[in-house]
Amino acid sequence: MNRCKSPRTSFIVIALAALLVAPAGALFCGHAAAQLVEPSATQNEAANGGRNFPPGTLRGRFMVVNAPEIQLDGQPERLSPGARIRSAERMLVMPASITGQNLLVNYTRDAAGLVREVWILSPDEARAKRASAEKPLLNFWPFVADSGPRDDGKTPFDQLPRYGQ
Repeated sequence: MNRCKSPRTSFIVIALAALLVAPAGALFCGHAAAQLVEPSATQNEAANGGRNFPPGTLRGRFMVVNAPEIQLDGQPERLSPGARIRSAERMLVMPASITGQNLLVNYTRDAAGLVREVWILSPDEARAKRASAEKPLLNFWPFVADSGPRDDGKTPFDQLPRYGQ
């Protein structure tokens, strides 16, 4: 039992399907460009011969004490699990190989406040201005934001602020 009466009709059906599908694919190909990060959203160190870093990247002095313990601008911090450190040559660096070195870096934090990604800067990238760690990462960041009442540990319980105050 032959379902195709002639090879000519199957060729016509395939040709018509190709003509209908090709213009439909062209309609959707322009949306892929919308996924790119706008240049205004990043601080462009590439203009000074460096890399593009993601929005929210901070700058500081970085030193590995004993991985995952680090120091950022002289303050004890911690690397997140799976943190990546990249050299000025864009290669991954193991924390043990840079232990004790005080380096100028750009870095990002994860949602828990741990240091997630670190980029060791080249001299060209270091010349570009960038925000430092004095700015809070998020507007509700509990370690650096000084908004609202704080408990100093000496206030009696009945004098602490209540919910809604």
